Amino acid sequence: MSTVHIYDHPLIQHKLSIIRDKNTSVKEFRESVSEISSLMCYEATRDLETEEIDIETPVGPAKVRQLAGKKLAIVPILRAGLGMVDGIISLIPSAKVGHIGLYRDPETLEPVEYYCKMPPDIANRDVFIVDPMLATGGSASAAITFIKKRYGCTRIRLLNLIAAPEGIARIQEDHPDVDIYVAAVDEKLNDHGYIVPGLGDAGDRIFGTK
Repeated sequence: MSTVHIYDHPLIQHKLSIIRDKNTSVKEFRESVSEISSLMCYEATRDLETEEIDIETPVGPAKVRQLAGKKLAIVPILRAGLGMVDGIISLIPSAKVGHIGLYRDPETLEPVEYYCKMPPDIANRDVFIVDPMLATGGSASAAITFIKKRYGCTRIRLLNLIAAPEGIARIQEDHPDVDIYVAAVDEKLNDHGYIVPGLGDAGDRIFGTK
């Protein structure tokens, strides 16, 4: 079964309190989502492989370490996932970015795909699928299934700011090989499929829409 990594770092938790507050402005919400994403990415990439190389510093030769093996790709689930991309790119500017568009059917709460564009070499990369909220898990599971089947991706991680137990269970059942990284696991889902207490609609709060 996949592992759930919950980050309780004080900075992450402080910024999480900001985005939960209904009175937080669009600007501050957007900035805080990006900052949390950056902090989480720092932790989620702790186990990336490195290799030793020789370089010349201004003073003399040195043995240093750099990332080895497969490179990274970030795949935000549109549209809210876009709010997490800049924070991750600030740490890993060489990462390529794919996009997958899914919306949740209001009746069935199941995902419907409407857009997909991926880097041509994504199968050779470590893939981070990002979406602020892991609610029912339907959209995230569909996105993972999609890039596995169509592109042959095998090394996938899921990054979410807030998750519901129901969403975690769905991913672990559908994709036991995909680890989940979250800043908080909340109580439950309400009758409309929103995380409680959550933070509302992340996409609307990032982009200032309703």
